[in-house]
Parts: sequence; C-alpha cells; structure tokens
Amino acid sequence: MKKFSKAAIFLISSALLASACGKTDNGASPSPSSANGSASPSPAAAEKKEKLELKWMVPVPNGVSLPSADKDFVKKAIDEKFNVDLKIEYMQDGQDYANKLNMKINSGDIPDMFIASGTDSLKYAKDKVLLDISKVVTPQTMPNYFKYWVSEDVLKRYQVLDMFVRAPKPYAQKQYWSYYVRKDWLDKLNLKMPETYDDMINVMKAFVEKDPDGNSKNDTYGMTAAGSGTNVVREFPEFFKNGLIAAFYLDNGQFVEVGTDIRMGQALDDLKKSMDMKLYDPNWFLNKADQKDNAIVQGKVGIFYGSTREAALDNYAASYQKKTKDVTGDSKVDWQPFHPWAKSGVYTDPLPGSPFLFSVKSSEAKVKRSTEILDWLAGEEGFLLTHYGKEGVHYKKNGKKIEMIADAFKKDIADNGNFLEIYGFFTPAEPPTLGLELINPQETDRDRAILAKIAAYKYLPSIGTSVSVKEGMDLASLRKQMYLYQSKILFEEKDASNWPKYRQELMNKYGGKQIFDYYAEQITKAHGKTYTFKADN
Repeated sequence: MKKFSKAAIFLISSALLASACGKTDNGASPSPSSANGSASPSPAAAEKKEKLELKWMVPVPNGVSLPSADKDFVKKAIDEKFNVDLKIEYMQDGQDYANKLNMKINSGDIPDMFIASGTDSLKYAKDKVLLDISKVVTPQTMPNYFKYWVSEDVLKRYQVLDMFVRAPKPYAQKQYWSYYVRKDWLDKLNLKMPETYDDMINVMKAFVEKDPDGNSKNDTYGMTAAGSGTNVVREFPEFFKNGLIAAFYLDNGQFVEVGTDIRMGQALDDLKKSMDMKLYDPNWFLNKADQKDNAIVQGKVGIFYGSTREAALDNYAASYQKKTKDVTGDSKVDWQPFHPWAKSGVYTDPLPGSPFLFSVKSSEAKVKRSTEILDWLAGEEGFLLTHYGKEGVHYKKNGKKIEMIADAFKKDIADNGNFLEIYGFFTPAEPPTLGLELINPQETDRDRAILAKIAAYKYLPSIGTSVSVKEGMDLASLRKQMYLYQSKILFEEKDASNWPKYRQELMNKYGGKQIFDYYAEQITKAHGKTYTFKADN
C-alpha cells in the first residue's frame, strides 16, 4: 500500500462531515393480499383521495434495480391502494448515498421521506430540515409499526436534541455477523477451517502466496473492505483480537466506546503489520461498497465479513455464493462461515439502526400518505408483497405458513433486478415477527447447516438503549477527527505510539468525554444502574 501524504489524508477526510458514523451511533389489522398482487382496499382507501406524487430516497443492497413499469407489481399495488405516484430514488448504501442525500437537502430538493444514518440525522435536526413527528408516528397513525416492530419507549429514547424528529426503521432481532472463507481454496491448499486469530492470519498468508485460484498470478488477497476513503472499518480480525467489538458495549459497570478506546492503538499496530504482509486488498481503504463486492465475487479474496442471512446461501440472487459462481464460472466455489470469536462474542444484541425521516417542506397530506404506506409495509400484507411477491404466484399461503414458489420468484423478481430488495427497505426479512413461518424449497441442506452454525454464535448484551447527543455537542466533528487520526497512523506514521495523545485530543478538544459521559447518563437511566465512561481507561 502506498504511503499517504498529510495532504492526501486531509483531502480524503474532508468528506467525513457528510459520512455516516455507523448504525449504532444514533445519537439515538392487516388485510390479505390478493392473488394478482393488488392490495385489498380498506375503508380508508375507499375514500376519495387526491392523487399525490411522493418522492422517497432509500439505501439498497448492491446490484438491485427496478424493473420496467409493466413488471413492477409492487409500485402498481401501492399506487392503486394509496392513490399515489410513488417515486423511489435508491442507491447502494454507503458514502455515495450519504453524499447525494446531502446534496439534495442542501439544494432544497428534499425527499418527502428518506432514510439517513444516525449521525447525518443529527445534522439534519440541527439544520431544521426535519419535520416534527410527535403527531405523525403514533400508535394511532402507524398501528402495525408499533404492534410488530418498535415500542413507544424505544421511539421516545430515539429522539435527539430535545426534538421529536426521528423514528427508527423496524430492525432485525436476529443477526448474522460472520466471517466467510473460500473452503474450496482451503481444500486445494490442504488447510483447515480457521478457528483462532493465528489460524486466520496463516490462512490469509497462504491465500496471498500459494495461488489458491490456480491462475499462476500473484493476484489474490486474504480480505478486502470498503473504507470509502474515510473510514477505518473494523471488520478486520485485528480489532476483534484486541476486544474491539461492535460500536459500544458494557463491561463491569463501564460504558465502552470502541472507536476511541485506548486499545485502538494496539489494533492499528496489528493492522499495519498485516497490511505490511500484504494480507489485505491494497485498495480496501479507498474502496466503495460495490468495489468491495466486486473483489469478493470476482475471486480476488478468500475471506469476507458478512452480516446478512443469505450471504453464502446457494440460490439467492444477493448471495455472494451465487454471485461468485456466476461471475467466475467456478462451480466449486464454497463460501463457508467461521468466526474465531464465535464462543466469546461476535457482536452485541440488536438496537435500532437508521431512522426514517420526513421533510419539513413536505405537505401534511404527503406526510400522512407516506406514513400510511410505511405502516402498510410494516404489516402482513405489505410485508409479504415486498419480500415474497404475489400470493398464489410467488408463494403459497396456508394459515401462517408461507411456501415459496422458487421458479416464479426467480423469473419475475430475481431475474428482474431482484427489485423486492428495494421495496423491502423498511422491514427486515423476519417473518416470525409477524407470526409467519417461511418454507423456502430453494434453501438446501448446505444452507441450513450454514444458518445453524451462525445461529450458535455468542452475542454480548447491548447498551440497552439508543443514545443521542444534545445541543452544543458535535458528534460529526469528533468522528471526522477520529477517522483522520486512525488513517494517519495506518498510512503515514510508523506505529500507533501517538494514539494516546490523539485520544486525549478527541476526549478534550473534540468533546468526546462530554459526549460519552452523556451517553453513560442515558444508559444509566435506561438500566436503573450506574454506568460510567472513563476517558483514561
């Protein structure tokens, strides 16, 4: 990896004010669907309503796209049921999405409803571009949302800056954080599945040096990531090795903030050593999310860090397993999960993630119609249509059991941009939350073994509440400087000996101690037990 000059580091980091800080740093009766995919009319829908054009902006997975209008049965159903012309602008989640959303907001072209990171939503709240939702998102206006997904207490704790302007998207209760390794490469090189940190380093070293893809070129690496030129992502095993898991956690009465922890220095030193060994894709820091994905599916790396249920399943359009087979033409591709910290803790229990937000410029009628649609998405009818398609065409429903019709799903959905991933942005694909059971015949015994292995991983207790800053606290500037110091250590300095000094600056000059003391106060209130944050731990 080339050394970065001070000027380059400064230029790269200049975009950080617009960047997301991570989903955990948040500062905080259904009717059946019809067989043709049109939503069943409700008494409210039967009333004559003015047709409205709604503009939404949402982040989506890599590689998805909307089909032609005649094949987009979800838009047709929504438009007919709610008498709207719904226009969804979508981009892959990441820095480009955040930048484009910022540009739209700064120009005054604010979507009626949009999804943002926790950190960016704080900025929007300060800039007074968000609508007060205290009378907009309520159990009366969004009964499905509160019945199935988010409690009133969670919503209350999610607010920031004494403003009621954010609501968390429904969030998954099951998690799928795991490393995945090319087991076919392990087999070719007579290596065992890695079980420890040292095993993992040795496997990656072999992937770099021993030509696991057999093309007689020195062009494979252990891992890659997507730093977008700003973010020292914590997917690499060096962070786990040093106890830096998730974003926050609780430990013996203390609140631990991972990004600024004193142990970060040792983790960065370990990461520098691995980079010097050329274990990692040299472009990882500058990679955007699609570039990371391309490196994985093109067979350039032997390990990746995943968080989705379908990451390595056989027949899902969004699966790295299927994509790698399709792109490389190698039928022996076999991504398998592993985690050296499976028994000690791979992440923390789930908390609310990104918020959905409404523009202060949007009319009352548009806001009301948007909440009606969102609540429909949170209920059984909208959930089924936007995750599994049309009843009787793409799935069969028998009571609470949903059985996929794989061929029709592939033909109409997976082969048409896998477009349900766009409309399914609002809710996680967790049928049990709505009392449903999914039977998917396209899932194989291999798939079930993968899911069973991941389900056995240990998760640590979460901090138990969303946390937010208050007026006068500048979380964005803190994060910007934090990533600048970390990238400076990695690419410009010989080691991490300056990290304690940098950390003190983050705590004092950039307000870290004040912010994290305030986080600890919120955690204490939520638990009824005292938790403290120590800047000198």
